[in-house]
Amino acid sequence: MHHSSREVQLGAALVEAADTLSETFDTVTYLRRLSDHCVALLDASAAGIMLIESGETVSFGVSSRRQELALDLLEVQHHGGPCLESYGSGEPVPPVAIRAAHASSRWPDFTERALRHDIGSTFAVPLRRNGTPLGALNVFAPGPAHPSPSLSLSPSPSPVDETGLLLAQTLADAAALGLANHRVFTQYRTLTGQLQEALSSRVRIEQAKGMLAERRRTGMDEAFIALRQYARSHRLPIDEVATDVIAGTEDASELGRERPGPA
Repeated sequence: MHHSSREVQLGAALVEAADTLSETFDTVTYLRRLSDHCVALLDASAAGIMLIESGETVSFGVSSRRQELALDLLEVQHHGGPCLESYGSGEPVPPVAIRAAHASSRWPDFTERALRHDIGSTFAVPLRRNGTPLGALNVFAPGPAHPSPSLSLSPSPSPVDETGLLLAQTLADAAALGLANHRVFTQYRTLTGQLQEALSSRVRIEQAKGMLAERRRTGMDEAFIALRQYARSHRLPIDEVATDVIAGTEDASELGRERPGPA
C-alpha cells in the first residue's frame, strides 16, 4: 500500500474508532470494522479483537476477510495465545513465526490451529486505557515473521514488522479510547434517564396530591398521607398509585373516599 493512501486510510480508521457516542452503537460491529481496517492497512490474512473483563472473554470482533478463521483462532486461545499474553503483560507480542512457536511448544493449541489455517505469523497488541487492560488485537499474516540472526525460535521484528506493530497499536489505542468513551456515555445516559424518571414521578405524585386534596377538601399533607397509606396497604409503589389517581381508575377513586389514619 502506498504511504499516502495508507495515511488516508489510517486517518479514516481513527475517525471511525472515535465515533462511539451513539445510542445505536454495537460493540461487535465496531470491533469488526476496526479489524477490517487493520487487515487492509497491514495486508494481513485476518485480524480479530478479544475483549476481556476480570480474566473472562466477553466479546469477539473479527475481520470480514476470513472471519471464520479469525474467530476460530481467537476462540482457541482460552488456554494461551498471543491475545492472552498481550492482555496479561499489557505489552505487544511482536511478530512470531507460527512454525517456530509450535516447535518450541509456545501456545500449542493455538499454533496447531494456526498451522491448519496456513497462517505464517502472528502478533498482538493490547487494548488498554489509563493502564487498565481491556483486551487485545490479534493480527494473522500469511508469511512468516522475519527471524533474528541470533535466535531463530524468537524472531525479532523487521522495520516492516515494527511499522505494523505501531499501526496496530495505534488502532488498538483508538479502540480502547472509543470503548471507554462509549461506556461513560452509556452511564450518563442511564443516569439521565433515572433522573428524568424520578422527576416525572415527583410531578405525578404532586399532581395526585392536588387532585386528592381538592376531592377530599383537605390539605396537601393529608392528601399525601392518604396516598402513602394506600400504597403501603396494597403493597404498591406510590408512583403507581399516583398514576391511578390521575387516570381516575377505580382503586384511586376508593382512595379518594378514604380518610387517612395515623401516619
